[in-house]
Amino acid sequence: MPDKTAMSDKTAMPDKTGAADAMAKGAYIGYADYQSKMSMYQGSKVVLFFHASWCPDCRATDAALNSSGVPDGLTVVKVDYDTATELKQKYGITQQHTFVQIDGAAMSVKKWTGTKDGAAIKAQTT
Repeated sequence: MPDKTAMSDKTAMPDKTGAADAMAKGAYIGYADYQSKMSMYQGSKVVLFFHASWCPDCRATDAALNSSGVPDGLTVVKVDYDTATELKQKYGITQQHTFVQIDGAAMSVKKWTGTKDGAAIKAQTT
């Protein structure tokens, strides 16, 4: 059963079972939470989700992430498309419902649009 971690619920922490390659639990968080706790998400693939409240596709993906959760090893960071001007410029975002996988140095690894849920987002990551 998937972890149904929501934006304001618990944050993802690596599994402390002693396994050297323990994978972080899946998480769906807001950008401010991600910025303040970046180091907590080092064990997962991080994808920025440029979301607009007025976008039907964005709302559908948001609902899917909140209801079905996010697969282990993935952190989806919800970024407000309408206010995140600097991030949109940094990653070349020109439309809402865009996803950007970033590395530990916040550099773009991959960019795409149109994914609908956590499993599909993880499948797009490298």
